[in-house]
Amino acid sequence: MPAFTIATWNVNSLKVRLPQVLDYMAKNTVDVLCLQETKMTDEVFPEQAFIDAGLHVSFTGQKTYNGVAIISKLPQHDIQRNLPNFEDPQQRLITATISGVRIICAYIVNGQALESEKFIYKMNWLAALQNYLSDELKNHEKLALLGDFNIAPEDRDVHNPEKWEGCNLVSPAERAAFNDMIALGLVDSFRLFEQPEKSFSWWDYRQMGFRRNAGLRIDHILLTETLAKKCTACVIDKEPRRHEQPSDHTPVLTTIDI
Repeated sequence: MPAFTIATWNVNSLKVRLPQVLDYMAKNTVDVLCLQETKMTDEVFPEQAFIDAGLHVSFTGQKTYNGVAIISKLPQHDIQRNLPNFEDPQQRLITATISGVRIICAYIVNGQALESEKFIYKMNWLAALQNYLSDELKNHEKLALLGDFNIAPEDRDVHNPEKWEGCNLVSPAERAAFNDMIALGLVDSFRLFEQPEKSFSWWDYRQMGFRRNAGLRIDHILLTETLAKKCTACVIDKEPRRHEQPSDHTPVLTTIDI
């Protein structure tokens, strides 16, 4: 069976990191790359740069904030922009079918602080995502949800759990929402394999977070059980975080024998 590698990467501005993304697709055997925080409107999205590189792309974005895209080496079909059950000007989700796999690329709300309006928005958005996933799973046995979840599911996904206690990204409500997605029949592909301790996908730019490995695992790839059974690897690729002008996130990759 052919290997099918899917990846997620919060690039924290595609304008800044377009050369890194094109280089990554050229040098790696990645079939699908889901991007978050592209931070640009559709009018200025560099679609032609991806086409010139022989890639397919779908995207939805806005100025300065948010924005998502799916880059692929194979054609994309049945594209859905945003959650159909949640009216929202923020561009946080795009879905496409690629090689028979339903790919959902999501940039889940940060939430800021547990008592804030942004946290309420996050929980409402997650509830809508849960309903959307439930509907999609009825029609797609092969489905993958990729993205920046802004949720560290367990204490082992946090460099210092005591320091983060009581903060967003690790709250019981957010972790319950993550587990609700798992309960739909999804599997955290990273946890299918033995992984190094203190494996993270995001590090703060401040206080030498990357150098100290003071990070969080908040970028995830969830698979339906059909895909999980054929999953052969899931890794965090830390190399792009070492680049000059890096994103504060690094790619997560999952390989499946489809």
